[in-house]
Amino acid sequence: MNLFEIGCFESFTLSLPGVSLVDQWGARVAKVSGKVFTLLRLVSPDLNSIVFKCPEESFVVLTGIEGVKQAPYFAKRQWVCVSKEAGLSDSELDAYLRRSYQLVAKGLTKQVRQELGIRLE
Repeated sequence: MNLFEIGCFESFTLSLPGVSLVDQWGARVAKVSGKVFTLLRLVSPDLNSIVFKCPEESFVVLTGIEGVKQAPYFAKRQWVCVSKEAGLSDSELDAYLRRSYQLVAKGLTKQVRQELGIRLE
C-alpha cells in the first residue's frame, strides 16, 4: 500500500474509527472528530508529501532522515512532513500514521471516543 497515492491514503485513514476526510490547504486532510491527524499534500510546495503528528522522540529521529522536515504551519516539534524520497517503508509510515491518530484521539473526551468506537492503545 503506497500511502502517497490518494486512493491508498483515503482507504487507510477511513479504516480508522471516527475519521472523516476533507479537502483543505491544498491537501486531503484526515480528521478524527474534527481534529487533524494527517494530511496528504496535493499541491506544491511539498507535493505528495504526508504530514502527521508525532511525539518528541519520534520528531528527533524522523527529522534526522533526509526527506523529512518539520511541517510548516504546524506546532513546532510535533508535526513532520515526509516526502516520498524519505525512504520510510510502508509499514513504518503505517505505524507513524496510526500513532498520530492515537495522539490526536487521546485529546478527545472519553465520551466522544466511546461514541466513535475509538480504543486507545
